[in-house]
Amino acid sequence: RAPDLLPLFGDGPHAPAAIAPDEAAASGGVAPGWLLKRLRRRFPVGFDAEVAAMLGRASLDVRVNQLKSDRDSIAAEYEGFSRSDYAPDGLRVDPSVDVEHHPAFLDGRIEVQDEGSQLVALAAGAAPGMTVIDLCAGAGGKTLALAAAMRNAGRIIACDTDRNRLQRLAPRAERAGATIIETRLLDPKKELTALADLSGKADIVLIDAPCSGTGTWRRNPEARWRLTPDRIGRLTGLQAHLLDLAALLVRPGGRIVYVVCSLLPEEGEAQMAAFHRRRAGFRPSPFTLPTGDVPTPEAVLNPRQFGCDGFFVAASTFI
Repeated sequence: RAPDLLPLFGDGPHAPAAIAPDEAAASGGVAPGWLLKRLRRRFPVGFDAEVAAMLGRASLDVRVNQLKSDRDSIAAEYEGFSRSDYAPDGLRVDPSVDVEHHPAFLDGRIEVQDEGSQLVALAAGAAPGMTVIDLCAGAGGKTLALAAAMRNAGRIIACDTDRNRLQRLAPRAERAGATIIETRLLDPKKELTALADLSGKADIVLIDAPCSGTGTWRRNPEARWRLTPDRIGRLTGLQAHLLDLAALLVRPGGRIVYVVCSLLPEEGEAQMAAFHRRRAGFRPSPFTLPTGDVPTPEAVLNPRQFGCDGFFVAASTFI
């Protein structure tokens, strides 16, 4: 349609030459074979449908900030917002809506947050008056959800080893009217030094751990080709380290809530089982999500069934 652009591409080949004239074309794939084999452990039934959903189009979701508004008010006031299926403060947004320039976003009444992310934040059970440590806060999406659940009463310590990501939390918190959040920059492998004053004092330690991101392929499709077995090995080692760190921070009767946006069992159930073998004082702690009525100490959210990003979430109480 634009022949004047063709010369910009040159006249060379766009792929290596065939090794032989009868070389067969490679068949396409959705991810490396070794990774699909591991993922099949999660989905032994309906595997193809599950993977197809993981590669579908991601929705645009927002969380209504209960510190400033409520879901019914936003849905009634503005077009393009419909109630989410599960998250009590969630709204699904029409793609035509420019959320980041929307009045409700600019004045802090809504925050962009996938419905699955909203749901796993609920598993923490944060309540007013608690001391909560968000150990891998990043830019603070779940931190802000915790502040709203706590009604701005209590204390949240948002931590991360990435200075740039953590610096993005302050303006977001100001916009949301979240006044109970303090931030701490941590040094990798030296986190306890910066958190020594909180040792054994936290009601909740939330670990939104670095992971393979297999649950977010809808948003990051290239990520599946960047993973290697060695990288997953390093990630699971870091996850175990963070769980052991959290065990030193939570008070007796307090809870660790472990979250990964991964659907690989080695980052989910296997990680928690290994933690409980190492830490005899901890016990699986049931919680209830809006996705089901039966309390469970572990839950998996998958795109096909719940229409959100993929997550594993588990809770453990220090007895």
